[in-house]
Amino acid sequence: MRGMVFTGDCTVDFIKVPDPTPGIGEVVLEMKASGMCGSDLHYYRRPRSALNTTVIAGHEPCGVVIEVGPGVINPHAFVGSRVMVHHYHGCTACQDCRSGWPQMCQTGAMTVYSADVHGGHAPYMKVRADTLVPLDDRLSYAAGAAISCGTGTAWGAFERMGLGGDDVVAIFGQGPVGLSATILAKALGARVIALDVDETRLDSAKCAGADHVINPRQGGVPDAIRHLTAGRGASMALETAGAAAAGQDAIRSVRPWGTVCLVGIGAEVRVSVGELLRTQLRLLTSWTMSIQGQKACADFVVERGLDLDALFTDRWSLDQAAEAYDLFNKQSGGKGVFLM
Repeated sequence: MRGMVFTGDCTVDFIKVPDPTPGIGEVVLEMKASGMCGSDLHYYRRPRSALNTTVIAGHEPCGVVIEVGPGVINPHAFVGSRVMVHHYHGCTACQDCRSGWPQMCQTGAMTVYSADVHGGHAPYMKVRADTLVPLDDRLSYAAGAAISCGTGTAWGAFERMGLGGDDVVAIFGQGPVGLSATILAKALGARVIALDVDETRLDSAKCAGADHVINPRQGGVPDAIRHLTAGRGASMALETAGAAAAGQDAIRSVRPWGTVCLVGIGAEVRVSVGELLRTQLRLLTSWTMSIQGQKACADFVVERGLDLDALFTDRWSLDQAAEAYDLFNKQSGGKGVFLM
């Protein structure tokens, strides 16, 4: 089969590998949708010398089980089942793995699909059966791909933050993760202040139900948020942009006893303990979601009738990968997905 790889310096290519065959505890999926994630751009932009160009990309995979290997006990792993993939695999035995957090594997045996082994930007994908999460028939494969990372990351952050209906949350960045966060936060009953430097993305946030939108290019973000909250500041802030300025503004925009969660990759955020100490601020990080969290996110989307397909502004075939990532790299507009 033919799969897409990142080759560095904002280029992609295709490699040929044998069609996968499942081993013990493994299944093979026929890919139906493979999402494009903002974290892909870190690989896309790296120098050629810094990349492993033999591993197929794509860590938001969604498809149908077509072959089951020996020793598989997952009840969702049967031929014909519609599934998402939790794109990490660990030792399966340590406390973190057994609690659904293989990306936190205590033994260091963690594998990431698309970074260490082949991902979903290909016709087929071989995965461990215990990474599978069932995909409800009421969800599209594209929606399942979104939940597999971008939307699931927003959900995982809100789980950590404890977001509720009485919160005012400022969401920094309205790319795939941030816009997902806006959709989820509104469904949870929160008041949402959406921020982005791109007006197209702010328009998307308005359509998703954001109560207020702010373009940080206009300056004075903490003051603007306080103006919208009767001088108090947001009760919570979620930073998804991966920009240092966004992280700093998030910290400065919450009220005393507030919560800030950082999920954007790539930023360095400096804090002064002296400045923060008397605010009693709670500062968190969040790395995607647990396997159980991925299932809970999918269940919530179905129960509330949320339209995750609205996240996607671009749908591509794999043959269009070069054009797709060139456009995605501009970081304007919504989410992209490869449909097979």
